[in-house]
Amino acid sequence: MIKHDSIRLLATQKISEAIQKMGQNLPEEEIYKALVEPPQSEMGDLAFGCFTLAKALKKGPPQIAAEIAQNFPADVYIEKAQAAGPYLNITFSSSCHGDKILSTILDGSFFKKQLVEKSPRTMIEYSQPNTHKELHVGHMRNLCLGDAIVRMLRYSGRDIVSSTFPGDMGTHVAKCLWYMKKHNQEPVPAVGKGEWLGRMYSKANLLLEDQVGTPQEDINRQELTEILRQLESKAGPYFDLWKETREWSIELMKKVYAWADVHFDEWYFESEMDSPSAQWVKELYEQGKLQKSDGAIGYNLESENLGFCMLLKSDGTGLYATKDLLLAKHKFEDVHIEKSVYVVDMRQALHFKQVFRVLDILGFEQAKNCFHLQYNYVELPDGAMSSRKGNIVPLTELVHRMEEHVKTTYLSRYENEWSAQDIEMIAGQVAKGAIFYGMLRMDTNKKIVFDMNEWLKLDGESGPFVQYSYARIASLGRKFSRTQAKVDWSVLTHASERQLMQALFGFNSSVAQAAENFKPAAICTYLYELAKKFNVFYHECPIGTEKDETVREARLALSSAVGLTLKQGLAVLGIPAPEKM
Repeated sequence: MIKHDSIRLLATQKISEAIQKMGQNLPEEEIYKALVEPPQSEMGDLAFGCFTLAKALKKGPPQIAAEIAQNFPADVYIEKAQAAGPYLNITFSSSCHGDKILSTILDGSFFKKQLVEKSPRTMIEYSQPNTHKELHVGHMRNLCLGDAIVRMLRYSGRDIVSSTFPGDMGTHVAKCLWYMKKHNQEPVPAVGKGEWLGRMYSKANLLLEDQVGTPQEDINRQELTEILRQLESKAGPYFDLWKETREWSIELMKKVYAWADVHFDEWYFESEMDSPSAQWVKELYEQGKLQKSDGAIGYNLESENLGFCMLLKSDGTGLYATKDLLLAKHKFEDVHIEKSVYVVDMRQALHFKQVFRVLDILGFEQAKNCFHLQYNYVELPDGAMSSRKGNIVPLTELVHRMEEHVKTTYLSRYENEWSAQDIEMIAGQVAKGAIFYGMLRMDTNKKIVFDMNEWLKLDGESGPFVQYSYARIASLGRKFSRTQAKVDWSVLTHASERQLMQALFGFNSSVAQAAENFKPAAICTYLYELAKKFNVFYHECPIGTEKDETVREARLALSSAVGLTLKQGLAVLGIPAPEKM
């Protein structure tokens, strides 16, 4: 653990000195870890629970807290240290917050600290969209979550490799190609080919469902089997069509990733794993490492309540588990990772339990370092989405609708002041902020109900509210420039100023903890609370009309520090910070 927080470090040293005066010793690391923020800001900046010393001193924690307060060394940076039940509450001076935190935020060094010790090289695999389907709003939870986790972990100082594993093989592809060749009457559009493929897939499903129970059903099944055979053997007219149309889907994915500012270090495709994984499973079976059940090859995990993990169907075709088995091996061998995290929704929980267990049984040492990070899915107000049924909100269409909403609702008043280019850019940033924040603010185990109007509100817990708070600070900085090189932080004594300073020193710890627990929702809450505290300060502490220049300067500097922290926090979530709104 790196003791990166200078205020916690000061508290740690002073508590350690006080404990030594009492004839005891407690490792500094233990003291640092035990420091928490009191439930109410008026109680102090940090609290130390005296429970760990009770056994050694044979006294009750409240008595120990009182003794530490009595022995607490005086320091110019510490206003008071007082006992409150079993806790010692410490209040730091405004100068301490200013010199140790605000100054380092303003010079940028605060955001460059290493927050964790050397950590294992970890791959985060996320965003596994299928080709030949349209990317919709439901896919965004995975994309936003995976990207935020990569950013949080990298910000903390971890060695991260990001990867994606698109599904470019399988029945969904066969259905789309079948419909295109046999039933489609439409010309292929000149633009938006990837989106158009998704519509072909939905039409294919509806037609196939209509023909269930008719003589045509058997013919359809045979035709789809033939298409899959051509794809597997990499020859035939359907394979040629697959090669061409697959590129349309990849182009759409890349367009979405460019819009989202998401970059992958490694791209893996199902088609690359398809034949080699089936071949590997056959070899493992021949070596006696796998079992057969009704002609299918796999491993019986029923004794562990995990059922039969099927790896090859009786007709010799592989499944998702087959490909994931080989992909796990590739990941560890190709890019020398030590840990692998799969960001995939909760419906795949059994799949990953089976895959990791089979890897373990096969003697794959790194199986214990594979982790499934599951999350709940996204619904529309009227229920679940399904590409198959066509009841989805296509992502490109949604982004366009949200940008138009921002332009007409918020930005139309600036038409004569701002350039069309600025309006376009800010509308895009706000729409993106609304989507990313909306997808990240909920805990991963909770379902998300997508509601465009709610997510775009400028008041309440939303991305645009945090962005607007940042834009307001940026505007303040343009309107009133600071004139003094040295800031007198001691003049910041108002309750709302104190609360802002308390919130700022907790930023790095909040990000480190959120990263450790894979919980970007905690950063959303932190930013929302910080923005709210800034708005209270803005209304209660005048800046432009403040007559005392020293106070005005300090308030401007405090505002700048809040702005920089909001901007950095949004960046950790993959959200842009507009300079004006």
